[in-house]
Amino acid sequence: MSIKEILEDYSIRELEWNIVMAYNGPFKKNHDYTDDRCLLKVRHDIINHYVLQHQEELLPHIIAFNDAVREALRKLYDKAHLVYAANKEFGDEVEVTARCYLSPDYPALHPVQGEDRQELWDALCDAGWNVIYDMGVTFEFRLPMDKDETFDDFIGMNCPPPNWNEGLDEELTKDLHLIQAFHHLFDHTDFALTDFIYVREFHNEINVTVE
Repeated sequence: MSIKEILEDYSIRELEWNIVMAYNGPFKKNHDYTDDRCLLKVRHDIINHYVLQHQEELLPHIIAFNDAVREALRKLYDKAHLVYAANKEFGDEVEVTARCYLSPDYPALHPVQGEDRQELWDALCDAGWNVIYDMGVTFEFRLPMDKDETFDDFIGMNCPPPNWNEGLDEELTKDLHLIQAFHHLFDHTDFALTDFIYVREFHNEINVTVE
């Protein structure tokens, strides 16, 4: 089966339909997802079980995503420092918090397209469901707390070997230099691998607070 055929399998599509129905149900307003949140984890496990048998086919998208998220985090890191420098007049009372998120728009490169895909993406990106995604694609960056942290520190490239490829074919991915954000999304959130590797656009949030 191709990646597209796997993702269009009846059991996965039925599960996704139930996710969309639950997400748009009567409890959405209050973000009470306790009884339905497990649907994301079940979907995550089923999809990854099958698509990880096709890692060579997915490799170009894994590489492209890793490059794209690295660039997004570089912009976030640099912008956070600029914002902090611009507010130095407040001294130790100012704090800058920076987070990076996947684009809120359903990935145009995803092999499965359709009218309900944006609704599914909304559910997957909702931190009320996908709890670990609350801070975004990786841990938030804070100034002045993290002022001594280099960019390589921030993206997890400060530890040997600099390659966050746990759970993937080690030989196939040994030279990819996957950053910590890839590991965070793949191992800790409820996004399936084929949800996020087709993303090329990101949304950065930088907030300034003064005590």
